[in-house]
Amino acid sequence: MEKPPYSFDWNQTRAFLATVDAGSLSGAARALGVAQPTVGRQISALEDDLGLLLFERGGRSLALTRAGLDLVEHARAMEAAANRVALSASGQSQAVDGLVRITASDIFAAYLMPRALKKLEAVAPQIEIDVVASNEVRDLIRREADIAVRHVRPEQPDLIARKVRTSTARFYAAPSYLARHGTPQSLEALARHRFISFTDTDQMIGHMKVIGLELKRENFRYGSASGIVSWELVRQGFGVTIMSEDVGAMTPEVVPVLPEMDPVTFPTWLVTHRELHTSRRIRVVFDVLADFMEQPQRI
Repeated sequence: MEKPPYSFDWNQTRAFLATVDAGSLSGAARALGVAQPTVGRQISALEDDLGLLLFERGGRSLALTRAGLDLVEHARAMEAAANRVALSASGQSQAVDGLVRITASDIFAAYLMPRALKKLEAVAPQIEIDVVASNEVRDLIRREADIAVRHVRPEQPDLIARKVRTSTARFYAAPSYLARHGTPQSLEALARHRFISFTDTDQMIGHMKVIGLELKRENFRYGSASGIVSWELVRQGFGVTIMSEDVGAMTPEVVPVLPEMDPVTFPTWLVTHRELHTSRRIRVVFDVLADFMEQPQRI
């Protein structure tokens, strides 16, 4: 049988895609957890093997050539196939040990996850947990995490989603802030107060409008992409924000604002990949988290 002229080296292909995504060799090296020269050698080897120039080098930046652009689609297909193989292999594991990555917002990860992990430790002490605290939606199909706690139901058909509870939220502020600025007695009065943003400000304004609170950008003097930082700003008296009642109850330095108002409700979903759900260790973690979150008195 004639030997094929070239067989793909997956490490080279991973280096190529990481460089495409990061836009630089240094960014690709960080994403892959390897040294920058290693990525450079893999890219050069791929170019030599294919006989193609994949990137135009300009200082520290890299730009895809036409040949590189043509290769991206095929490399993505290889990546998807490799991910499916990894998912299938992981799904066959029946050992109740090993690593499980759980992604959740930084607020959930810091305030609520530890209680769930205490129960998990009692059920399966050999399981290792990596808590990926991120306010961005992690890609479960690409194995950025095994299980996700989300507040929006995923639409991808390869994902399994279980609604574990309807959570509630209220407005909170520190007594020191209310002492300086007054305690509002209506949404109209609340609209004149300072707010702390813990997401995109325009997005937060849109969410508040849905519940009848008309805010403007001038309401927001402080904010952060980190929910933990924003909550700390509220705790220290910089303004008002909306927060899960579970977290509010765990923070004695704040008090509810408009406590007579009905709380805002939002869903909480537990999500995993369909194939990973057959892995015993991931199924154990998934079920423990679901049981924990479905019992409000435990949170």
